[in-house]
Amino acid sequence: MEPSSKLHRAHVLVLPYPAQGHINPMLQFSKRLVSRGLKATLALTVHLTGSMHADPSSFIDLETISDGHDVGGFMEAESNEAYQMDLQVVGSRTLAELIHKLDRSGRPLDAVIYDGFLPWALDVAKQCDKLGVVFFTQTCAVNNIYYHVQRGLLPLPLPLSEGSVRVPGLPPLKPWEAPSYVYELGLYPAFYDMVINQFTTVDDADFVLFDTFYELEKEVVDWMSANLWPLKTVGPTLPSLYLDKRLPNDTAYGANLFTPTTTSTVSAWLRRHPPRSVFAELAHGLALAGHPFIWIVRSTEQHKLPRDLMDSIPSEEAIILPWCNQLEVLESDAIGCFVTHCGLNSVIEAICLGVPMVAMPQWTDQPTNAKFVEDVWRVGVRARADEAGVVGREEVERRVTEVVGRGERGREMAESARRWMAAAKAAIGEGGSSDRNIDEFVEELMSRASIE
Repeated sequence: MEPSSKLHRAHVLVLPYPAQGHINPMLQFSKRLVSRGLKATLALTVHLTGSMHADPSSFIDLETISDGHDVGGFMEAESNEAYQMDLQVVGSRTLAELIHKLDRSGRPLDAVIYDGFLPWALDVAKQCDKLGVVFFTQTCAVNNIYYHVQRGLLPLPLPLSEGSVRVPGLPPLKPWEAPSYVYELGLYPAFYDMVINQFTTVDDADFVLFDTFYELEKEVVDWMSANLWPLKTVGPTLPSLYLDKRLPNDTAYGANLFTPTTTSTVSAWLRRHPPRSVFAELAHGLALAGHPFIWIVRSTEQHKLPRDLMDSIPSEEAIILPWCNQLEVLESDAIGCFVTHCGLNSVIEAICLGVPMVAMPQWTDQPTNAKFVEDVWRVGVRARADEAGVVGREEVERRVTEVVGRGERGREMAESARRWMAAAKAAIGEGGSSDRNIDEFVEELMSRASIE
C-alpha cells in the first residue's frame, strides 16, 4: 500500500484495546486513512509490541503505551479487574506522554482514534487538546443494547426464560440472544463494566465510528443516527485484497499475536477437495457429518481432543492446526461451511467471502451475532445446546448437513451469503456507503482540526 503522494493532511493516533480482534479492524481502518493522505500512528502496549509478528513494510508508525504489565501483559495481572484498572491508570499516563512526544517530533497529532473499550482515552485526548474519535469494534446492534443498559433504559436482570428483550432499532430478542454480560449478569463483572462504560463519555466524542457497513444494519443505524449520535459506518475492515482491491499490497492484517502457520500446508490440503466440501473450526460431531474439515485448536487445548477419534480419521479428511490465516481458508472454493463461535471479525470475514455459517456462540457479543446470522441476515443456522448447555455431536451433524446439503434451506443460505458478499464489497468499494463515510470523516476531521 502506497501512501498519498501529497503531504500528510492530518496526523491521527490509533489506540485499540490490546487484543487481536480489536487491533485488526483498527489497523485496517488506519490503512484506509493513510491511502487518503493522512498520517497514522498505531499505539499498542509494550507487551504486545514485543510479542507480535508485524509487517515491516507498513506505512503506519508503531508506538507504545504501557498497561502496567510490560513483561507478561494481561496474564501477569492478578485478576481481570486489576488489569482493567492498571490499563486505565498507567495507560492514561503513558498515552499523555506519547501524545506530548509526538507533538514535539514535528508531526503533532490532530486526533486520537480510540477503541470504545477505552473510554478514558477520550479524557486524555481532551486534556491534550486533541479531537477524540471513538471506534466501536462490535456491531451497532450489540452496542445499542449496551447503551440502553448504561443509560438505565433496559432494566436488568433480564428474564431468564420467557418474554422478549425489546430495544429500539432491533428485532425482538430472546433473553439468551442478548450479549452474555447482560443476560448472565454478574458472571464477568470486569468485562461487564468495560462494555457498559463505553458510553460514559461517548456524548463528548467528536466523531463516532462503527466497524460495520450500513446495508448490514440499516434499521439500527438509522435509529441510532436519528436518536443518539451522527455515527458513521466504516467497515468492513478486511484487507483490501478480499474486498475492493484498491489498496496495493494490502493482503493481510499485518499484525499477528499468534505465530502464523505455513500457508502452503493449508493451501495444498484445500486444493485436494472439491468446492463446498470443507468447513473450519469444528466440534466433535463434525466427524459424523462425513465431510473433510479443518479444525483450529490452540496448542494449549489440543490435549483435550478425542485422540482415538482423531487418529481414526485419514489425514486427507481432516487437518488440525493451532492457528491459520482464516481469510485464506475462507476464500477457498473448497469451503462450504464455517462453524464459528460468532466473534464479529469471524462473522464479517465469512460474510465478505460468501461462506454460510453454523453458529456456536459462547459468550460476550456472540449470542447476538448468532441471532443476526440466522434470523436477520439468514446466512447460517445456530446449533442449539441441550439442557446442560452442551451442543451435542448429533446437533452439530444436523446443522452442518443443513448448511452444506442441497435442501431448500441450504440453497437459501448460500444465496444469501452471495448477496451479502456483494453488498459488503460494494459498501467499501468506490462510492459505496462506507467509502463515502470515510471520505466525509477525513474532510470533517481536517476541518475540525483547522488543517489547510
